[in-house]
Amino acid sequence: MKKKLWALLLALSLTLSLAACGGNSSNSGSSTAPPAESNQNTTSDDGADISDAAAESDLAYVQGKGVLVVGMTDFAPMDYRDADGKWIGFDADMATAFAESLGVKVEFQEITWDYKVMELDAKSIDCVWNGMTLNDEVKAAMDTGAPYSLNAQVLVVPTEKAADFENLTTLEGLNVAVESGSAGEDAAEALGASTTAVAKQADALMEVSAGTADAAVIDLLMAGAMIGEGTNYANLTHTVNLNAAQGLESEEYGVGFRKGSDLVSAWNEFWAAAIADGTVLETGTTYGVQESLILE
Repeated sequence: MKKKLWALLLALSLTLSLAACGGNSSNSGSSTAPPAESNQNTTSDDGADISDAAAESDLAYVQGKGVLVVGMTDFAPMDYRDADGKWIGFDADMATAFAESLGVKVEFQEITWDYKVMELDAKSIDCVWNGMTLNDEVKAAMDTGAPYSLNAQVLVVPTEKAADFENLTTLEGLNVAVESGSAGEDAAEALGASTTAVAKQADALMEVSAGTADAAVIDLLMAGAMIGEGTNYANLTHTVNLNAAQGLESEEYGVGFRKGSDLVSAWNEFWAAAIADGTVLETGTTYGVQESLILE
């Protein structure tokens, strides 16, 4: 009797188990399954995760949102506003052309230069394109495209005092205005200056013109465009090449992207094509920077 009872219980248990398995199988094919267009990851034929790969691509990210956000500052002749408030300049025009080559619009975002890496990593901007010197700090924090222009740091002083600054090899005892976080700040401090940090290189020129600083250190390209006869700073001139004073070669400008960004290769391809078709030289001539461009 006990054997029969156990046999019946075992049969009943097996029946219930099979019924439960059948229920799960039926549900897996029901209409409650997620649709193909859901946010779940999909895979390619070789098993690679397509959506994850796209998420890791800066190019796909920029094209997906339809805009390339360029971090920059007011820095003539590279980036500045025209009479209508539109951003123009050598860098601004080339950034617009690069965005067009990606099939997206360009958006210019003024940044505090000290925070450029934070802005980039936070994806507030997609690149830094603003006459940026490719120093060790920049190269450690960003991936950069091929250098596109040469530059140097120069000392800007009142024209009537220019003779006092010729052939200087030290800036000790001088109060020098510099853009905070710039290569000019590094150069001035390396030569012993007491520095006054300001938000923009243009502000450094204001300090010298107002007499609140003995001199300023700015980029040679900006000095050529913003000081001397025919400018708002006709009373200023540049004298000492600080790179030469430190025994350094000329600096190089480059565009910075996030570490590991595939926008770097896209930029390099764009730049090579723009050199080949004459766009780079034509734009450089428009803004008077053609002699500094690296066209190889």
